[in-house]
Amino acid sequence: MDKSRVYRIVFASVYPLYLKKVESKGRTKEELDTIIFWLTGYNKKTLQKQIDQKVDFETFFAEAPAFNPNASKITGIICGYRVEEIEDKLIQKMRYLDKLVDELAKGRTMEKILRSEIQGTKDTKVTQRTRRN
Repeated sequence: MDKSRVYRIVFASVYPLYLKKVESKGRTKEELDTIIFWLTGYNKKTLQKQIDQKVDFETFFAEAPAFNPNASKITGIICGYRVEEIEDKLIQKMRYLDKLVDELAKGRTMEKILRSEIQGTKDTKVTQRTRRN
């Protein structure tokens, strides 16, 4: 698909598909919104504004208040590509969101989906203990 076509996909047209996917697996709109808030820095009001204005993905991510620096912890394969290896930053952000939605639909805990700081702290302590021994 032509990159310019991908950039012009309207976020508001994809959001209901994300919602349908997660709800069909027993998850909630609130959980979906939480992962979007975590990734982008939007809140309930600003996310709804983006949906109402029918912005495309390029605008959606360009106007994101605070793209989460922990997004780089999102790894794995989505649509046949390793998300951490995608060179186009906009496509990578779109795939990060796809990956988070997939994890939510697959039943992963919110703590793991959001790459919790608590989880990161535990990993660091284990690494430090291992190095001392």
